Amino acid sequence: MKRWIWILILIVVLIGGFFGFRAYRASQLRGALEDLQTVEASTGSLTGTVGATGTVRANQATILTFQTSGTVESVSIGMGDQVIVGDELARLKETSLSAQVIMAQADLVTAQRALDDLLYSVQASAMAQRALAQAQDALDDANYIRTVRQEGNRASQATLDATRADLILAERDVEQAQAMFDRVAGRPEDDPTRAFALSNLSAARQRRDSIQRNLNWYIGQPSETEQALLDADVALAEAQLTDALREWERVKDGPDPMDVAAAEARVAAAQATVELASVKAPFEGTITSVEVKPGGQVNPGTVAVGLADLSRLLVDVDISEVDINRVQVGQPVILNFDAVVDREFQGEVVEIGITGVVVQGVVNFKVTVELIDPDEAIKPGMTAAVNIIVSEIENVLLVPNRAVRLLDGERVVYVLEQGELEPVRIELGISSDTHSEVIGGELRDGDLIVLNPPSFLFEHGQGPGFFGR
Repeated sequence: MKRWIWILILIVVLIGGFFGFRAYRASQLRGALEDLQTVEASTGSLTGTVGATGTVRANQATILTFQTSGTVESVSIGMGDQVIVGDELARLKETSLSAQVIMAQADLVTAQRALDDLLYSVQASAMAQRALAQAQDALDDANYIRTVRQEGNRASQATLDATRADLILAERDVEQAQAMFDRVAGRPEDDPTRAFALSNLSAARQRRDSIQRNLNWYIGQPSETEQALLDADVALAEAQLTDALREWERVKDGPDPMDVAAAEARVAAAQATVELASVKAPFEGTITSVEVKPGGQVNPGTVAVGLADLSRLLVDVDISEVDINRVQVGQPVILNFDAVVDREFQGEVVEIGITGVVVQGVVNFKVTVELIDPDEAIKPGMTAAVNIIVSEIENVLLVPNRAVRLLDGERVVYVLEQGELEPVRIELGISSDTHSEVIGGELRDGDLIVLNPPSFLFEHGQGPGFFGR
């Protein structure tokens, strides 16, 4: 009997607790309703953005250093000065420079003169033309000599006939001189008549032998050695003509580009050595720092001047692979700076990285943004909040991002209807910082959306009709 009493008591307690808990929760929710913030669901325009942060940098910046040792003679610029390409910013005393740098001045003059001679002198082409003509003449002579010394080419028929006739006459003269000498040969050697006859005989023999040799040469042919020498003379003349022609081709239309390049290289080398005595601006920009003063001692690598091209200010940001395909060159950008309160700056996407970089397992792509309307308040090194406008749509149903909750794996917003909260399923499209596009679900234009629904609703998965419907 007692057991049934205890069971009855337990049932009464449970029923009382249930209704008590419901009453407590109802009072809790009624109290929460008093603090609800609501807004009507409505259509409007939405700007989709991709956000990131980055650091402002100049279009181009560099730190200029000295490349040799010496004493600073002059510093011709100050902080904030504008310079153009080639402006001298600082110079070292000539007396403090090494001998190599000082002698480079003379080397530069010599190299420049040689380059000018190469570019503007016509002497080289005139000499090459003359050498070409002389080489052609030498080849013609060598070919002629080799030709006329071949068998059958040494004399004409008339020359052969005349030489043979001369030889007959010479032989007769020898016979007559021999006969005259024979008549006086017995006289003493110092006899004038005998001496005269012997002289005539010797002269007649020499003339005959000379004519014979000529005739033998006219009808003969060169020996192997003579032929080799003739061929070698022709080959040498041909080689000299080839060299002369190549030289003429090289200079006839002006100096050889390779010679000019070599001469220019010598000028550039000497110029580079001379310019070690100074620091010059490599591009147009603004002086951002001056680290040396006249009289100071410097060594190779000593920092002299900071230079930056501030004509364009850029911000590099990392965009996730999830968003990178929504970003395109030319898209507008809104930038905010901690250093410039309550003001927005305009920008534009000017470059998108082709390859991603993995950082802690996340793939990011580098995107470069250019400020369109910078002023003196924006300086390189400042941190910028960048919002790239990737899309703009009109007349779409919008919900505040702060009202969206997750219920049973689905996105919902809580709608206040007849004093009760109802979860309404939604599907979202693009988003901005404050609102999202509704592309599907059960939300209707005009529904009263709760911005701050009680947390225990979506934490514990409470469904519709929780208020006792």
